[in-house]
Amino acid sequence: MNPLDRMLVFVRVAELSSFTQAAHALGIPKAAASVAVQQLESQLGTRLLHRTTRRVQLTQDGQAYYERCKDLLADVDELQSMFQQPGGEALRGRVRIDMSTGIARRVVLPQLPELLQRHPRLEIEISSTDRRVDLVREGFDCVVRVGTVSEPGLVARPLGQLRMVNCASPGYVARAGQPQSVQDLAHHHLIHYVTTLGARSGGFEYLREGETVRQPMAGPITVNGAEAYQAACLAGLGIVQAPLIGVHAHLERGTLVQVLPDHPAPPMALTLLYAHRRHLPRRVRVVMDWMAQVIEAHVARIDAFA
Repeated sequence: MNPLDRMLVFVRVAELSSFTQAAHALGIPKAAASVAVQQLESQLGTRLLHRTTRRVQLTQDGQAYYERCKDLLADVDELQSMFQQPGGEALRGRVRIDMSTGIARRVVLPQLPELLQRHPRLEIEISSTDRRVDLVREGFDCVVRVGTVSEPGLVARPLGQLRMVNCASPGYVARAGQPQSVQDLAHHHLIHYVTTLGARSGGFEYLREGETVRQPMAGPITVNGAEAYQAACLAGLGIVQAPLIGVHAHLERGTLVQVLPDHPAPPMALTLLYAHRRHLPRRVRVVMDWMAQVIEAHVARIDAFA
């Protein structure tokens, strides 16, 4: 049994949690499946599976190896079909992506059925977190970043600029008043957003003669997540500065209103990042192109919002 066949056996055992079921699915004797995994463990110098009389479970090393094996086997499948004519073998394999919760929920996931209808053998894994993941170390194919990009060694594909707006709830404005100037902010509360609790908030940001100015503001609440940031604003706890893409529906419904529209924060860059590879798998390239098209179209529609 060659190394790729042993990897395939291991992947099936891991997915089915059973040597017997994996061997049946692959049409090989159970003993052959057991020997294949033992050979892998001997070659790697680590245990990949915990074996009991009832079930088989991945070890921590086994989980990491399983993830890489799936990608490698998908690449081999793609390589074997790369010279087929268009319309031949469908895309297959996993694509792992990270993006903010808002972009996943409002932009990408609603459009995803169309992509999977065209490529039903694709497997899409979407991580949604406000934490900045390590693309290479954590095994992501690409990530969508909002804000400044600072990771060296990655390929950056710009997707546009997110227009920013200042907003508050109607209840907050009725209680605290509508600020007419930046000076009026001394009598208002800002909902503070930081990536790490305990960090100092930058305050209210706006552009003056092309330069970013930060106005310190009071405020009783600080959050470190985009969903909590919006929820705090809807609850009337203060003013937020948010991308229009995330709050336009609330502005349309009137559950949020704009304040100081002539003093928005600087726009935030939206970027697709991926590792530099000489031969990017076709499934990854197709998914990235599709995602870029979906996000750019959505941003353009939102920017037209009056």
